[in-house]
Amino acid sequence: MVYRGYVLPSAADQVKKSHPVKAENREKRLNKKKVTAERSRIMSRVGGKDTKPELRVRKLLHALGYRFRLHRKDLPGTPDIVLPRWKSVIFVHGCFWHVHPGCKRATTPKTNVEFWDKKLKGNIARDAKSIEQLRELGYRCLVIWECETKNLDELADRLTAFLPR
Repeated sequence: MVYRGYVLPSAADQVKKSHPVKAENREKRLNKKKVTAERSRIMSRVGGKDTKPELRVRKLLHALGYRFRLHRKDLPGTPDIVLPRWKSVIFVHGCFWHVHPGCKRATTPKTNVEFWDKKLKGNIARDAKSIEQLRELGYRCLVIWECETKNLDELADRLTAFLPR
């Protein structure tokens, strides 16, 4: 195409020809960044308090007539539910975050495996240390897993067996 005496290259000539392998690698890098950014956004929205499983347990405890305190920071591990009258604590653990043995939700992500392995093992160690410290203080401890909150009848039986009347 000619414009005011200048020969302009066509649009096809302006497209930079790239090496096919380099282009593929570039696309993989961009996708990885996109996946990482998306995962980061999702994980940033994961809360540690007032989760659905925790709310189910609290609602059931209340219906069974138990009164409790929430997230006592003065106790090791900041238990989700504290029943001072019975000197008992309840942790409501997410199957993924606390690695529930034998649960299908307790899988390690395929990306950034080293990070997740270290993170999840650290969570397990911290949980064990918190429970040990609470027992030394004379507290009875119960761990309820996210997947166990689906069946309310079984959960009610487990709670009433743990807590005296």
